[in-house]
Parts: sequence; structure tokens; C-alpha cells
Amino acid sequence: MLSFLLLVTIGTTGLMWLPGLYTGPGLSWLDALFTATSAVCVTGLVVVDTATYFTRSGQLFILMLIQMGGLGIITFTSLIILALGRRLSLRSSELTLDSTSFAPHVQPAHLLRDVVLFTFSIELLGAIGLFLAWGPEIGWQQAIWPAIFHSVSAFCNAGFSTFSSNLMGFQDRPIVLVIISALIVLGGIGFLTLEELRMWLLVRHRKTRFRFSVHSRLVLITTAILIIVSWSAFSFLEWNNRLTIGSLDPVEKLANTLLQSTTARTAGFNSIDYSHASVSSNFLSILMMAIGGSPGSTAGGIKTTTLALIILLAWSRLRGQSLATFAGRSIPEETIQRAVGLFVAAFTVMTVALLIVTLAEIKPPQPQDYIASDNPDHSAQPHVAAPQSSSPSFLACMFEVTSAFNTVGLSMNLTTTLGALSRSVLTFLMFLGRVGPLIFTAALALPRQHGLRRFRYAYEDVIVG
Repeated sequence: MLSFLLLVTIGTTGLMWLPGLYTGPGLSWLDALFTATSAVCVTGLVVVDTATYFTRSGQLFILMLIQMGGLGIITFTSLIILALGRRLSLRSSELTLDSTSFAPHVQPAHLLRDVVLFTFSIELLGAIGLFLAWGPEIGWQQAIWPAIFHSVSAFCNAGFSTFSSNLMGFQDRPIVLVIISALIVLGGIGFLTLEELRMWLLVRHRKTRFRFSVHSRLVLITTAILIIVSWSAFSFLEWNNRLTIGSLDPVEKLANTLLQSTTARTAGFNSIDYSHASVSSNFLSILMMAIGGSPGSTAGGIKTTTLALIILLAWSRLRGQSLATFAGRSIPEETIQRAVGLFVAAFTVMTVALLIVTLAEIKPPQPQDYIASDNPDHSAQPHVAAPQSSSPSFLACMFEVTSAFNTVGLSMNLTTTLGALSRSVLTFLMFLGRVGPLIFTAALALPRQHGLRRFRYAYEDVIVG
């Protein structure tokens, strides 16, 4: 927590004091804190236009904060996962032939080396792909910086863009949207799963049996299901909406809804204006944002494995089983409790924050907001039109709070209009959403203090439902 807090402090101070970062006047302290927190916690919410408000040096400074925050998140979460009883640790190379053997540990030095190798290799490939896609359109020299910036921002699931309209200008460029979507998914499935995929590819040509861990199986299956279901749902809900993708051809529509399905859970890039999307689409986006990515990644949310374990728990209870099982393995009870605890904690934090933001932003309608008209049937009550209020909707506030806490970065164009209190709440949510689950999980993983007497109270049942 202190390391992330230190990085946010350095970022805020740099945005305030370093010369040559802005094209005009600099940010206020609150906006600088908001921007630095959003970059370090790889969220993507912005109070100013990154493309026009910052110089190239300013954009580079933000990109450095994104990269350091992203690398730190992957490293710390992977180390924490390895500390959880070693259950989710990786197979060592020499044990890959044994379908039941797992590496007893992964050396931290090797872990850090592989994290850096994975990160920069994938970002380099993404930058090359975007460079080749943008070069013919905006010029080869002009395409270098946007390609690098967006590749790093996408893999780190940050959502920052050097284009004022984010990716809305590339609605008709499916290849760009597919590359960004691929980078988002690779950055959101977690290093441990990427490492197992690498091991699987290394032994595949030898026709050797390789058994993925339960963790990686849950991650890959849950991620695939979420992408397919949300991709289909977004396509159905927005297909004929001319304010978003209704005027595009079928391939372009599918590419845009694919980006919606991947970015809503982790990243924050947008190729449509979410303020013009249907209410159903925005609510679906809220659900996807709350789920987030996978452990050991740059993504936020309660994580795909948490959702999978809760579903497995419910399914086992419906079948009258005492243990949740998957792929021929029983999930430890303490892991299930950790998943349920994380879900409850996240739900509580978002609910309290939403209450504060709605109290600060949504003003009750006043008498002058209503437009009364004469009633033609001369009844006692005149016709009263709906209030004409400038306050944001409840859905927009929920969208913003969920996006901040789950470090997504999507917005219904509300961030720049929020007051100081709401911006402060969102800043705290971004930081808490990034380090909170780590602290919560690490605290549950700590060994019990020795010397304490272990006992339990007498059982007494409670009616549920």
C-alpha cells in the first residue's frame, strides 16, 4: 500500500512541479492527484483531455506512471497468490510431465524477471501491430508514439489515450479494435495463467500431456464465457442504435461490440459514446466492470475467479454438496470464504461511495423545475411535466463509481462535471480498488498467531431465505 501511495505522491508532485508537461495552465492539486491516481492505479478516468492538455513530455510522464503501476500490480499480486498456501503456484519445467505435480515455489527473482519479460514482449508486439495499422492512415512517423502509448495503456488496462475521442475515431477500423481487445485480454488474465500457457506451448509439440491448474482453467473458461456472453449481449442491445454503432457495417459492429465486451471489465477504452448507449447496455457494462479481470493481472474488479467460486459454491449447495468442486478437484473452504468476503467488501464499499456521490451530485427537484399546464378536464390537479433538472442520473453516478472502484476508466461523460467532493471520493475509490483487494487477500493469507487457543462457540442455526 505504501509503495503505491508513494508512487501516487511522486506522480502528483511531478504533475504540479515538473516543467513542460502542459500545453496551457497546469492542473490544480486535486486534479493532479486525481490524474496521478488514475494513472498509477491504471484506471483511465480523466478530468482533462490527455491528447490536448498535455505535451508529449506530459503524456510520457503519465505513461511512465501507468507502466510502473502496472508492473507493480502484476508483481505484487503474483507474490501474494504464491503466498496463499502455494495452491495457485506454477508448475516447474521439470515437473510438467506429471499431471499431478506442481512447483512447490517460484523464486521471486525469477517471477520478477518473467513478469518484465512478458510485459515488454506483449507491449512490443502490440505497438508493432498498431504502428502497422495506423501508419498508412496518419503517417508512419506520427504513428510511432500513439502505437507505443496505446499498447502500454491497453496491456496495463489503463484506458488512457492520446486521441481526444479515445478510440471513437476508429469505429470503422476493426483491426485496431481487435488489437486493442487482444492486449486488454492478455493484460487481464494474469501472469500465472500466461506462464502456464507458455509452458503448454513449449511441450505441445512434444505431444506431452500438460494439465493446467484449476486456477488457470477457471480463469480461461470464465474469461471466455464472459467475453462471448457480453459480446453477444452488447451486439444485440446496440446493433440498431444509430447513436453508437447502428450506422456501421456488420464486421465493424462486431469489432466495436468486441471492444465493449473486453474493455468494460478491465480497460476503459471506448469506441462509442456511453452517454448515447442504451440503459440496458450501460447496466451490463456496470456488471462487467464489477467482475473485472483475473488475479495477478493489472485488472480490477472482484476478479473472474471470485465470480466462478461463488457460482461453484451456489451450485454445490443446490446439489446438496458440502464442498465446491471443479475439474475433479475440491476447492478449499478458506478459499471460498475469501471469495465471499471479497465480494461482500467490494459491494459494501461501492454502495457507500454511490450514496455519497448521489447525495453530492443529484439535487432534488425544485418547484421551478416542474412545468405545469392547464388541465383540459378542469380537475383539481393540473398536468405536471417531468422535472427539468441538470443533475446526472442515478445510472450515470453508479456507472462512474463502479468504474472508479474497479479501476476500469469508462465514463458516461460525467467525470469532468463532478464537484470536489465526488472527485475526492473517486480518487479514494481508485486507490482503494487497486490496493484494497490486495491488502484484504494478503491479510486473510497471514498465518494465525501462535499460542492462541483454538475453540468455537456452540452452534445455533439461522433461517435463510
